[in-house]
Parts: sequence; C-alpha cells; structure tokens
Amino acid sequence: MLRVEGLSQFYGKSNILRDVDLDVPDGECTCLMGRNGVGKTTLLRCLMGLTPNRAGKILYKDRDITRLRPEERARLGIGYVPQGRQIFPLLTVGENLQVGLPARRKPTKGIPSFVYGFFPVLKEMLGRRGGDLSGGQQQQLAIARALVLEPEFLILDEPTEGIQPNIVQGIIATVKRLIAEMGMTVLQVEQKVPVARKAGDRYAIMERGHIVDSGDMADLSEEKIRNFLSV
Repeated sequence: MLRVEGLSQFYGKSNILRDVDLDVPDGECTCLMGRNGVGKTTLLRCLMGLTPNRAGKILYKDRDITRLRPEERARLGIGYVPQGRQIFPLLTVGENLQVGLPARRKPTKGIPSFVYGFFPVLKEMLGRRGGDLSGGQQQQLAIARALVLEPEFLILDEPTEGIQPNIVQGIIATVKRLIAEMGMTVLQVEQKVPVARKAGDRYAIMERGHIVDSGDMADLSEEKIRNFLSV
C-alpha cells in the first residue's frame, strides 16, 4: 500500500530522518515504534505532506506522491489523525466532522452513516462543542473526522496517548474493525508495547531517525524491546 524509500529530512542543520525505508502492507496494521524524539511524528508529517522531505520517495499504491500537497494526498484516500487530536474546541462535534467533507474523493453534503457505526456516542453529541468532550471522546472524534474521507490508508499518531483504559480497548477494536470490515490499511505510532501487540500485525522500530528493525508483530522479542523501546 505504502512504500518509503531513502527518506531524509532536516530541521535547520539537524538531520531528523536518515535514509528511512518503510513498507506498509495492504490490509494490515503496522505499528511504528521507538523512544520519544526519534522522528516518528516527523515521518508521519512527511507522509501526509505537512513537512517537506529533503530526499527520498513516498510511493502510495505504486504512485509517487512525494511532491503532492496534503489535500491531494487526502483525495487519494489517505486519512491522518495527528498527535494530540487537534480537534476544533469551539466547533460542535457535527461541525468538526463536516470539516473533512471538502477533501472527500466523492462529494457529499452529509456525514457517511458508517462513521456513527464505529463511534455511536458521537451521534448523541453532535451539538456539543469539541472542547467539552472528555479526552477519550475527543480522540474518537479525531478518528471519526478522518473517517469522513472514507480513506483506504489511515495514519494514526499515538491514538491511545493519555486515554483511559476502556477507551484504549475501544480504539484497538475499532482499528481491527476498520481493517476487517472496510479493508483499510493502518499505520499507527504506538508507544505502549501491550497495545501494539494487540492492535498491530507488523512493527517497525525507529532509532535516531532511521528504521532499525521491522517484521511480524509475533517476532517483536523482549530483547528488541529492551534495546530499542525501554526507557
């Protein structure tokens, strides 16, 4: 579904991403893992076109999208849920969902009904302001806003960060349903190893801006966790 080849990116003179190679197979959840500050969020921003890369290619379904604008990538079927949710606190739940409508490949005036099938609580809160929701509800809203696009490829940046355990389990179940029922492909940044083991089919570990290991989630050994993920 997605392939990254030799991606490099700098902030000033600091080399944040170093010749990154990454494959995200179709119809699976790949968990991008690594300690804080290794470049995970920067990589996702490059994939979405929010941060320009200095070198390398981003291929989506064998098409080179490296120079496309974020809205062009969205229209190709790429959805993005940023770290920290970044909903609009003064807009209602319904208005937050409607923000994504102009970027859809198939124009529509209404929110696709399947979105409420994944997050029924949001249908009950359409008139509430986003800032009045709990952290878990805001995360559900952020994911639902990306689903309005009906993406084929969904990028999630730490969707379980700071969320109560019952909502975490719901997000894991939602990711699995999106793959099983919608045929979606997911790339998820995840710091919590137990969550990654439950949600992911594959893993990729970043260290100092480079992918140092990847494979099936079943092959994520305790030794690798100690070497690359423990703090």
